[in-house]
Parts: sequence; C-alpha cells; structure tokens
Amino acid sequence: MSEAPLPPPVGSEAEALARLCLARTEGIGPVGFRRLLAREGSAAAALERIARQPSWGGRDLAPPSLRQAAEERAALGRLGGRLLFLGDQDYPPRLAQLPDAPPVLSVLGDAAALTAPQVGLVGARAASAAARRLAEDIAEDLAEAGLVVTSGLARGVDAAAHLGALRTGRTVAVVPGGLDRPYPPEHAALQARIAGRGAVVAEAPLGAAPLDRHFPRRNRILAGLVVAVVVIEAAERSGTLITAREAADLGREVYAVPGHPVDPRSAGGNALIKQGAPLVESAADILDLLPPSLLPRPAPIAPPARPASAAAPVDQKEILDLIGETPIAVDDLAARCHLPAADLQVVLADLELAGQVALLPGQRVVRTGSG
Repeated sequence: MSEAPLPPPVGSEAEALARLCLARTEGIGPVGFRRLLAREGSAAAALERIARQPSWGGRDLAPPSLRQAAEERAALGRLGGRLLFLGDQDYPPRLAQLPDAPPVLSVLGDAAALTAPQVGLVGARAASAAARRLAEDIAEDLAEAGLVVTSGLARGVDAAAHLGALRTGRTVAVVPGGLDRPYPPEHAALQARIAGRGAVVAEAPLGAAPLDRHFPRRNRILAGLVVAVVVIEAAERSGTLITAREAADLGREVYAVPGHPVDPRSAGGNALIKQGAPLVESAADILDLLPPSLLPRPAPIAPPARPASAAAPVDQKEILDLIGETPIAVDDLAARCHLPAADLQVVLADLELAGQVALLPGQRVVRTGSG
C-alpha cells in the first residue's frame, strides 16, 4: 500500500480533539492514523466509522472519549505545555517527513526549537568521565554556534549534552514517557531547565510510564528531528547504535567520536568509524562537516535569569564539603545547605559530571575518590 499523504492542518477545535482521540487509540499507530484520515477525510469521520465498525486489522478499537481528550489537553496546559498536530505549520518539518511520524506531540517549552537545525548527541548511560566532559564541551560549542542540541535526557552522555548546551544556547530533550513522568526521576530539575531554554517533547500521553516499548519510538523521533547524530561512547549492542542506524536510514548524517579500543563502551562508535562514519573529536569537526546551509547565525542569548528571591551564586565547594563517603539523602543535603531542591539538583549534576560525586538509587549522593 502506498504511503498516506500528510494530513491537512487541524482547522477546528472539534477536529483537534478528534485527532487526539484517534492518536490515543491503541492499535491504530501512526501509519494507520494517516490512512484513516486520508480515507475518511477527517478524524471526526474516522471516529464515527470506528463507532460503526470497531474492528481494525483483526482488533477491536476503543478510542478514548472527546471528554478524555479535552481533559488531557487541559492537564497539559496546566503544566505549561501544548500539543503539536501532524500537518500543522508548527509541527517539526524534518520529523513530518517520516511516514510514521507521530500524529501528535506533547511539548513543554519553546516549540520553535523543534523547527531549528538540530544536532543529536547520544551515548552510553554509564559513560566515562572523559566522554561526559567531551559531550558537555561539544554541546556547549554547538549551541554557541546557533544549533540546537538534541538528546534523550538519559544518564551519562545525554545529561552532559543537555547541560553543556544550556550554558550557551538551546537544547531539546525527547523523553520516552509522559511529560509529567521525568525519566530518570533524578533528572526532573534538568528537564525543567531544558523546558525553560529549549523544549521537552514526548509522543506518549501524560501519565504514561517510560516502558521498554517506548524507547525505540523515542530514538526514532530523536533521529527524525535532527540533521546529524553524533555518537559519543556506545557499546556494540546499545540503544545509542539503534538511534544511529535510525538516523542513517532516514538520510541523516552520522558521526562518531573514537574511543579506546579495549573499552567496550567505545566498541560501537569505533565500529561506526570503520563502516565509514566520519570521525569527530570536537564541535569544530562537526561544524566543518555540516552543510553551510544548516549553520544558522548565532543569535545572542541572555543568560537565564535567577529568581528574584535567589541568593548569591551557589558555592559548590561548600556543598561538596557536606557530602562524605557515606551516602546522604538529597533531601537531607538540601536541608543542610539551605538550597531549593531544584537548585541543588543542578549543582549535583555538575559535580557528578566533574567526577566528584556519584548519584545513587533512592535519591542519595556520595563523594567519590576524585572529589
């Protein structure tokens, strides 16, 4: 069967809610969504057809009600987010090129970041300190050049890429669950910072847990948004390499940072280079490889304003002195250093990237030998 055409703009409130219902119907999927719209002419008509004939591909469909769709959109609005519908002008144009582009996206932050030229930085969750530092530096320089740095908010390379980009420009996080379910949970403060200087995007509805089946879709969305993917540390069988393959299949550029040959975390990136992926070691290498038409003029970006009630800049050494070799609960640490939890999470993320502390399960932190 030939590819269904891109849907027309939503056009009305009723059609928006109908499309949300159709997109949230288990068993239809992005390709089925487009075929139904093309055949029935509108989501409202497609829902009427399902009501008369609920079977689709051997499954009985049970769309949510229009009231449930309205409640989801209202809840997203209360979080400060919005919906982007496939076919509308503000839907990310590169992602819309995919035949299985998500029918609807939930977005926190500036949706315009999704239409700007983006470079994906991806890598191992259990990344080495050197890889995290390199990811942070590359992201900082790419963002300063005016590119949006896109990653998956995971531990390791992803978090480092977001933190580096936040220093000089914009970053986009593609998350596997609902926007109200930050993953991993300790990155809730980082997700909030990204929404303030870029965008956080999800295909899953609010309340959706980040299940294993959501991660391949998250990786494909990330690959669809960007003009290039940069791999910084990846095992031979990893989600990072899946993202790289998705990007290559979509015609995106794939670059890789070389690693030590005996480190299994470098095996995937080294294999990509052997297969022909350009070797990169810095943002300058990436900027040289990208077509000039994709390089925007960097716009001056003011540093994020501190809250009016904020005190003097946070003294990292003072916080580090409160962390010993015995794990301490982050909440207890926040009480001892008299910092809001969100501010403390940012400091701890920086200290972790510097290799001075380690964040442990159960919202605990411990000082490392290098601290």
